[in-house]
Amino acid sequence: MISILLATYNWPQALKLCLESLGTQRDLDFEIIIADDGSSSETKILVETIQPGLPIKITHLWQEDQGFRKTRILNQAIEVARGDYLIFLDGDCIVQPDFVAEHRKLSQAGYVITGSRVLLNNKLTRQLLSWSHWDFKRFASNLLNFRLSGGINKYWPLKIKLGDGSWRNYKKFVWRRIKGCNMACWKEDALAIGGFDETMTGWGHEDADFVFRLQNRGLIRKSGSWSTEVLHLFHHINDQSNAAENARRVREKILAKTR
Repeated sequence: MISILLATYNWPQALKLCLESLGTQRDLDFEIIIADDGSSSETKILVETIQPGLPIKITHLWQEDQGFRKTRILNQAIEVARGDYLIFLDGDCIVQPDFVAEHRKLSQAGYVITGSRVLLNNKLTRQLLSWSHWDFKRFASNLLNFRLSGGINKYWPLKIKLGDGSWRNYKKFVWRRIKGCNMACWKEDALAIGGFDETMTGWGHEDADFVFRLQNRGLIRKSGSWSTEVLHLFHHINDQSNAAENARRVREKILAKTR
């Protein structure tokens, strides 16, 4: 079984669309574990309200809001996950109906998958948040208009799905295109490296650190582009004060490996 570890913080309107999109998956052999980094009770109420209408089980993990501690709550989610394969997703992302199925196709022992995202602008994000419920067919029918108007920054990766192959494999670690909002690995591999580095607090680069340590253990990184794209809702990043320090620490680990 697959466990989707869904990170969220105080944006229940976006989380609702995300959960609704997961509820319309063609492949329903998965569970959802919400890794909540201290949201208010509004998120808890949303989860309790939406759960009866979804065909998959939701587990809601919550920790007290003491600043950005995504790594800590994600590690708790890894521990309680019942699936042997983990997909990491953020609550500000909407998925296509074949998201889980496409990730399952790419899953392979000894590999970590890094997917990609399609960025939505502010106007389109507000429009989708006003919908009473998520409707992929309605969204897809306007895809070209959304691209021409600048609502989305990619078109063809949502229209064309490419299969697996060695062309997806990275030969070495590169920082580019690692998105914590869309990546996957086996639970045993995540546990083997101790999960995320919980000393990395604040926004930024905890995902690159995680992927680097998996590759350092011998895993091969595989691209999930042209297969698993998620729709990333527009939002401002409130606090990037720790990003430079987190990036420095990842670079130190990379340099230590290459010496």
